[in-house]
Amino acid sequence: MKVLAAVIFSISLSTSAYATETDASAIIKAAIDNYRGLSSYSEASMTIHRPDWERTVSMKVWTEGLDKSLVRITAPSKDKGSGTLLIDNNMWSYAPKINRVIKIPSSMSNQSWMGSDFSNNDIARADDIIDQYTHTLIKTTPSANGNIYLIQSIPHEDAPVVWGKEMLTINHQHVLLKHEFYDQDNVLVKTLSASDIQLIDGKHVSLVQRMQKTGHDNEWTEFRSSLVKFNIKLNKNTFTLLNLRNPR
Repeated sequence: MKVLAAVIFSISLSTSAYATETDASAIIKAAIDNYRGLSSYSEASMTIHRPDWERTVSMKVWTEGLDKSLVRITAPSKDKGSGTLLIDNNMWSYAPKINRVIKIPSSMSNQSWMGSDFSNNDIARADDIIDQYTHTLIKTTPSANGNIYLIQSIPHEDAPVVWGKEMLTINHQHVLLKHEFYDQDNVLVKTLSASDIQLIDGKHVSLVQRMQKTGHDNEWTEFRSSLVKFNIKLNKNTFTLLNLRNPR
């Protein structure tokens, strides 16, 4: 009888752990799906703030699913026409001054994107966290509007990622409120925080996202969306190298 009880307890514990991991994965997948949708178009500004200077870049962004994105800079004039194309895990950059499309190698994935606090990897591989990590639901916090979930994401041993751990805070509306990045020594490196949550096309989305490195209180990069549209019809040539170089 004791042996049977121990087996039942072991099975229930394993099932509970599996369910928790599955739920955590589903929550993260829902958050990414919620933000990207089947397709989207947005207009946004990116402000890079430093103690002695500040720079703002305006852009237009098109996305399709989890693996296609096109970013085109519209201002200031010296950067106008620059662009970034993402297809799967491939990334290209276009510089109009030299009229060249450059393939960004994986060795540059951790370098800054356009001088911001976001890396090329942050921009290019948003969906890696779905299949390259093991997710655990750490805490569920009830709030006046619904539950808030704290999820720990540990990369698989063979995952091509630089982080030792990531912590995500997601609300019941599938909005990513906070995303913390830890190094291999479990030290917090940087934090992405979201604010100004609005209901757009039936989805709750954050219109402001700020990335800030730990210990740099007066340095940050902030994305602020002024227009967002979901599930739009896109030209079949939108996510091509030709369109990156010569907008149609």
